[in-house]
Amino acid sequence: MTTYLLAGGGTAGHVNPLLAVADRLREREPDSVILVLGTKEGLEARLVPERGYELLTIDRVPLPRRPNSAALAFPKALRGTIDAVRTIIRDRAVDVVVGFGGYVSAPAYLAARAEHVPLAIHEANARPGLANRLGACFTSHVGVAFAGTKIRGGTFVGMPLRREIEQLDRFAARREGIHFFGLDEARPTLLVTGGSSGAKSINDTISRSVTLILGVGWQVIHVTGAYRDAVTDPHLAGYRVLTYADRMDLALAVADLTLSRAGTSSVAEAAALGVPAVFVPYPIGNGEQRFNARSAVHVGGAILVADARFTPGWVASDLVPLLRDRAAIADMAVRMATTGALDGTDRMVELIGRALAAN
Repeated sequence: MTTYLLAGGGTAGHVNPLLAVADRLREREPDSVILVLGTKEGLEARLVPERGYELLTIDRVPLPRRPNSAALAFPKALRGTIDAVRTIIRDRAVDVVVGFGGYVSAPAYLAARAEHVPLAIHEANARPGLANRLGACFTSHVGVAFAGTKIRGGTFVGMPLRREIEQLDRFAARREGIHFFGLDEARPTLLVTGGSSGAKSINDTISRSVTLILGVGWQVIHVTGAYRDAVTDPHLAGYRVLTYADRMDLALAVADLTLSRAGTSSVAEAAALGVPAVFVPYPIGNGEQRFNARSAVHVGGAILVADARFTPGWVASDLVPLLRDRAAIADMAVRMATTGALDGTDRMVELIGRALAAN
């Protein structure tokens, strides 16, 4: 029996692949113990217990970006979290630590090294985060979601995907999706989403330009997300406005083209399923979303447009001509499929097994 400590959290980009790996480990090894290390504030605080896993929490210790009182307190706070994880490793007889990035991962990596416990890491972003760059110094078992990610010891495994995406047969599920969303089977579908919290610029531009899209014979599923400036549903034929899509698998099954941010899950799912995309990277941060989309854009499976350029004018000058060219979109779909993998969960679990065997 193996005891796994999976460390990561904060955002869906860390929590979703962690849960996909946890589920696969539980399927393969029902007698093993799976523990999850996170914080009380992150998304994991809700999602991990809901999935039936034990969540162990430590304090969130962000790395100071400037010399101030927080910087002076940082070394002591970090030592405290490392000691807390070392205690968990010893008391729960942890056999391997698996990190997915985020605030809790750095203490987990340092604790695993101090306790001489095998370590495996999954990096979901094309531009690696600081915690995973640190952890990669302590292990050669580093799986990356995107080919070409520059991190020490990185091996392409793809993104561990939700089971409903991993097992989706888009062609078989298309008819069900058409009926589920109340769409016209004869018209192509544009799927627009800004993620669970929404993307104001995407929502605003699409809501102002939807008549142009409908006018060239397309229909639209617009998942607005839960943000304060709600999109008003004009109740146009062929335009489905949803705050949240609890059957995102069916939305992807009917999508002939997606338009979204370039978060890890959005890019990985579109690539794995061969759905061509228009990516509008989140304009704030270190630019990792632009890098996430790089491979898909390079092979011609996706188009990248800066957030500032994504306006009704761009829709009229660039998107509408693309929507009119069904042959070009079909070619993009073929190219998109070359960049993704549906077996990222299995590949990551195999990498963890190699880390255990090498100990």
